[in-house]
Amino acid sequence: MSTARAAGVIAAELELLAPRTDRWRRLGMVIRDNPFGVFGLVLILVLAVFAIFAPAIAPFSPSEIGAGPDLADPSPAHPFGADDLGRDMFSRVVFGARISLTVGFLSVIVGTLVGSLIGMVSGYFGGAVDNFVQRWVDTSIAFPPLLGLLLLRQVMGPSIETLIIAIGFFVLFPVIRIVRGAVLSEKNNQYVEAARALGASTSRILFLHIAPNVAALAIIISTTLLGTAVLAEASLSFLGLGLPSAVSWGGDVNAARNHFPPDLWWAFFPGAAITLTVLGFNLFGDALRDILDPRLRGRL
Repeated sequence: MSTARAAGVIAAELELLAPRTDRWRRLGMVIRDNPFGVFGLVLILVLAVFAIFAPAIAPFSPSEIGAGPDLADPSPAHPFGADDLGRDMFSRVVFGARISLTVGFLSVIVGTLVGSLIGMVSGYFGGAVDNFVQRWVDTSIAFPPLLGLLLLRQVMGPSIETLIIAIGFFVLFPVIRIVRGAVLSEKNNQYVEAARALGASTSRILFLHIAPNVAALAIIISTTLLGTAVLAEASLSFLGLGLPSAVSWGGDVNAARNHFPPDLWWAFFPGAAITLTVLGFNLFGDALRDILDPRLRGRL
């Protein structure tokens, strides 16, 4: 092989590797510029691993009575101690991640999808449709969310579907407000006017032209609302209105609160799990907002 041909082959291989190297470099810059977001993502991933592989991670069944001494302090055998029935608190915290994350993720997904659709319709059509939707949103936001969750739970009965629908219902309103504002600024852009001039249908404009341009905003909203959804599930469980037979962080905190004499470790670790979950979602949501903000893309 001649020297010129070899140089050409090497240059071609370098051109193929350049985009890949550039992607890794940009990823490194994103991680460097958002350390708190990376910390939040790590927390979320650890909790997700706990939820998915709970039977393999937990050393005991979460409902096993007498797994340890009653109200045991943290020890090598029971890292998070035990409750008043001797149930291992580490196992209960690990299994509690399943309910909290399942309800949190599903309620936010449902609320974000439905809220984004309503927000797009409200912002695009305007007029009477927009006025009706916004007055409904105003009225619902003025209603205390916790009281609304209690009412929906009592009406619909105790089930995981009830928790998802009830929490998802209150996720709707901030999503509608924010997506509607984004659509108001998008619908007068030239690409939308061009689509109308070409005879595109309303559904085509909404879902093929406007929706992709507000999708990043909807993702950011849903990420920041995940912590709120997890906290709402924990609040209902704390009040004794969660899933009756399920292991829940809020339920364990409530049980520890009602016990006399009070036991610090029994309430501390489920409460810490709630705090870290909410913190992780909030940190990751803030970082995702900064990364996806068009005004900041030039520096990444």
